[in-house]
Formats: sequence, C-alpha cells, structure tokens
Amino acid sequence: MKKLILAGLLAALAVGCEKNEQTPTADAPEQAAAEIKAEEAKPEEGAAKAEGDKAEANADGDKAEEAATVATVGKPAPDFTLKDETGKEHKLSDYKGKVVVLEWTCPTCPYVVRHYEEKTMEKTHAELGKDKVVWLAVDSSHFVKPEESAEWKKKEGFGYPVLQDADGKVGTLYNAKRTPHMFIVDAEGVLRYDGAIDNNPRGEVESPTNFVSQAVGALLEGKDVPEPKNTPYGCTVKYNKS
Repeated sequence: MKKLILAGLLAALAVGCEKNEQTPTADAPEQAAAEIKAEEAKPEEGAAKAEGDKAEANADGDKAEEAATVATVGKPAPDFTLKDETGKEHKLSDYKGKVVVLEWTCPTCPYVVRHYEEKTMEKTHAELGKDKVVWLAVDSSHFVKPEESAEWKKKEGFGYPVLQDADGKVGTLYNAKRTPHMFIVDAEGVLRYDGAIDNNPRGEVESPTNFVSQAVGALLEGKDVPEPKNTPYGCTVKYNKS
C-alpha cells in the first residue's frame, strides 16, 4: 500500500515536467520520497534566501545612505558638531541663515604658513563681511592639540575658531584632501563650493583669482557660483591611520 502511495506521489511530481525516458527502477519509491522531502524543504530554502536577499538589500541601502551623506556640491552640507581650541562647541546648522566658509588647515603646512603670513584668509573674511559670513577653520591633523591651535591663533592674530577634528570624522565626511581645502555652505545649508582658496599655489601669480571671494560674492548677490568645484592644492590632510 505504501509503495502504491509513493508511486502515485512520484507520478504527481512528474506532472508539468518533461518526460523522463529512463526506465523506472526498484528505487523509484525511495527516490519519490526524497523528491517529496526536497519539495517540502523548498519553502524553507526560499525563506532563507529571501532573508539573505533582504540583508543584502539593507547593506546596499546603508551604503547608499552613507554615500548620500558625504559632502556634495549642490546638496545639503552634512551637519556636524566640533569643539574649537577653547572647548566651545560649534554646530554647522546653528549658522543657517549665513554663508559659512570651512577652511581645512594645519599650522605646520608650508602652504598654510604662506597664506597666514600674507593674511590671505583673514583679509578675505574681512572683505566679505564678518557680519554676513561665518569663517570656521577645521584641523583634522591627528597630532595637533587644542592648546597648539590656540597658540598658533594667538601668534597669527586671527579671530575665527579652529575646530578640532583629530579623529578625522568630519574631514572624511567632507572628503577634505589638502591644507588649505575650502568649502562654502550657503545660507540655506547647501554646499556651493569645494576647492582651492585661489589659483596661486606657490605665491607666484601677480594677480591671483580668489575662488572663495568669487564664490561667496556670487552667493551674497543671489547668483550661481561661477566655478563650484576645482582641485585644491597644499599638503595632504594628516588623518589618523590607526
């Protein structure tokens, strides 16, 4: 009786499949039972596969979300909170309503040293209007301590804060590559510029174009930034490799 039932089930499994021209053997009932068991296992396998696909999709989604948060010209600038050399916290979104200039810096970089000797950053900030534009220096060098930033600030005589990013999280978020590397966020919180301070890497250009002045000036006049992205020059940002 059992053999007849198994034989019937084997026949049922064959419905809709291509004809098998092989001669049935004495093992047919056992094969049928194995096939039935395999068929019963398919829903579980399908569920496992679905879970695997879901996990993979979630991972892809996380990667896409992470990519979406990286600073990109034309998109909202990623928010962040950093302490300055005195320990005071600065949150980017707190400055919404004003244009914000982010300057990646390092006091030991020769390119930065030259610009501070020539007062490039401070003069630019003053010309743009300190009441209209917020200037934030960011130091992602893993070896620079807050007290060193304070000493450097006092020596150079500028007034804007030097935000401490020793773990490099904000620098990585903005893909800051050089010192100096400049970013400009408009009054609505959208990143509008990513690039160099000017076109004068070695201080040899007689009348250099200040890209930051150019970009901020356009924004304050309600115009589009003429050159929203270019390649910054300077020392590489000294991120913590550990």
